[in-house]
Amino acid sequence: MSNKKPLPRNKFLALIKSEAKKRYPDKHPFNTLLYEGKLNKTQIHGWITNWFYYQNMIPLKDGAVISNCPLSDVRRLWISRILEYDGYSESEGAIQGWIKFAESTGMNKKSLYLDNYLPGVRIASDSLLNYVKTHSWFEGIATSLNQLFLSAAIDKRVYALSKHYGDFIDPNGLGYFMSLSAQARKDSQIAFNIIMKYADSYEMQLKAVDSVLFTEDVLWSMFDSIHSVYVLKE
Repeated sequence: MSNKKPLPRNKFLALIKSEAKKRYPDKHPFNTLLYEGKLNKTQIHGWITNWFYYQNMIPLKDGAVISNCPLSDVRRLWISRILEYDGYSESEGAIQGWIKFAESTGMNKKSLYLDNYLPGVRIASDSLLNYVKTHSWFEGIATSLNQLFLSAAIDKRVYALSKHYGDFIDPNGLGYFMSLSAQARKDSQIAFNIIMKYADSYEMQLKAVDSVLFTEDVLWSMFDSIHSVYVLKE
């Protein structure tokens, strides 16, 4: 085992960003086409439908983190993430927000539940859930550090959807992304603070980085499947 001391906060954050930036799915060819306004309605709907499967997996993943974690202080912080996706009381969660976004593009809510998600999307998404179930709670939380990049990606996405796809997307449906951007900034800081507090060795920090990279590989694989079926096969 290495005797290298844990990196200080700023250097650890820089390490995460430098490694994760290389594989963040924002650079995937499908997203490049989206940003350039080169996708058609069917392709946008294919992305929305399949990403809905992933969206529904996220609260299950966070539930697995809580199930694996023996620390009540961490569980109290993390449980809010489930409510942010599933909603609570009169507050709608991110899943409902995605449904409204889908409807703003002309999709029917029922079509999201037809269970016709691409096999590659299912396998990739399920692998992330299984990773969190079978690894430590610390590594499970680290899978959420990819949200450090999410706000910037959302800004690009909203701009592209507004500029290039206004012929079939109601701008009111983009409100989901606005709330998600603020949520991602908050959640990524909570996740990073937890990781920073409990990563008491350099090896633990490297495990956190590996978990981020695994998540990004999962997301990239999902976009591979969507791009292959809805773009390359056309």
